[in-house]
Amino acid sequence: MRETSDRVNGEVGSAPDLSGWSCPLPLRDHPRVVMGHGGGGALSAELVQHVFAPAFGGPVLAGLGDSAAVTLGGARIAFSTDSFVVRPLFFPGGSIGDLAVNGTVNDLAMSGARAAYLSCGFILEEGVETAVVARVAQALGAAARLAGVEVVTGDTKVVEAGRGDGIYLNTAGIGLIPAGVDIRPQRAVPGDVVIVSGDLGVHGVAVMSVREGLEFGVEIESDCAALGGLVEAMLAVTPELHVLRDPTRGGLGAALNEIAVAAGVGVVIQERSVPVPAPVVNACAILGLDPLYVANEGKLVAFVPREHADAVLDAMRAHPLGARSAVIGECVAEHAGMVVARTGLGGTRVVDLPVGEQLPRIC
Repeated sequence: MRETSDRVNGEVGSAPDLSGWSCPLPLRDHPRVVMGHGGGGALSAELVQHVFAPAFGGPVLAGLGDSAAVTLGGARIAFSTDSFVVRPLFFPGGSIGDLAVNGTVNDLAMSGARAAYLSCGFILEEGVETAVVARVAQALGAAARLAGVEVVTGDTKVVEAGRGDGIYLNTAGIGLIPAGVDIRPQRAVPGDVVIVSGDLGVHGVAVMSVREGLEFGVEIESDCAALGGLVEAMLAVTPELHVLRDPTRGGLGAALNEIAVAAGVGVVIQERSVPVPAPVVNACAILGLDPLYVANEGKLVAFVPREHADAVLDAMRAHPLGARSAVIGECVAEHAGMVVARTGLGGTRVVDLPVGEQLPRIC
C-alpha cells in the first residue's frame, strides 16, 4: 500500500484516510486493467473480489474453486469455463487447442469429476490463415478424443484485423462428480500431506523459450495433459481427498496460497522436495524467475489425509502422468492463511501470493 500521495521531495503531508482500503495493492490503485489482473495472483484475486463477486453473488461462486459443483436433477455436476490467449499458438509439447481441452478437463477433475462434454468458442482475427485455424481445430479435436470428452456445441466470432491476436479460444465443460466425493479448497485441515504430481514449471518455460527465441541447451516441452485418469486412480484409493488444484497461472505458489486462505490453515513445504527439473532451474536462473510461480498445464497439487497419503502417492506414481509425484510438505494450524518454505540451508521464507504474473500469455 502506498504510504501517501503527499510525499514530495522527502516531505510527508497529512496522513490519508485509509478506511475501507484493502491490502495488498487496493483495486483503486489500478483505475485501468493491467496485465497482472490476468495472472492468477493478488491482482486477479482483487478483480474477482471487488468487481465480479459483488456483481454476480451467490454461494456457489463464493467457493472460488477451479470448477463449480452444483446439483441438477439429483446429480452432482461439475461445471467450468476457461479462455485461452496463449502466444505463440504452437509450442513444444502442445498448442492452444491442446490447452483449451486439457485446461477445462483438468478444472473439472479438480472437483473429482470426469469430464463428459465441452463447448468451444473460436474468436478469430481477420486475416488469420484458414490453414492455421484448421490446425488448431484438429489439435483440439485430437486432445478431446484423447481425454475421452466430446465437443458438442460451439461458436465462432471474427474481429477486425489488429483487434485480436490470431486465435483466442473459450471452452466450457461439464462432468459428473462421483457419490461420496467432496473436493474443495475449504476442506484442507492441519495434518494433511501435500503432494505434487511431478516436475513443475515446464509449461511456462516451454512457451517462453519459443516466444522469445531462447536457447537453454535442451528443448523444454510443455507438460500439457488431461489429468482425469490420474485423479480417478487417486480416488480409487480413497474418496477422502480433501483438495486438488492444478497450479496453472501463478504456479504452485499461487495455488498453495489460495488453498491456505480458503481453509484458514498454514502450509509448510520443503523446498528441496519440490520437483523442478534442471533445465527449468537453469532457465529460471537466467530469466530471474522463481519456479514456484511458473505455470503448469499437466500437474496437480493434492491435500491428502495423512492416513491415506502413502497409498495415494503409490497410486499416483503408478500412473504415467504421476510417475514423479512427491510429498513436498504438510498443512499446519500455525500461521493461518500463509505458506512458508523450509530452505535447503535450514532457513524459512514466506511464499507470498504473487502480485501479477511472471510470464504473461502462457495459457
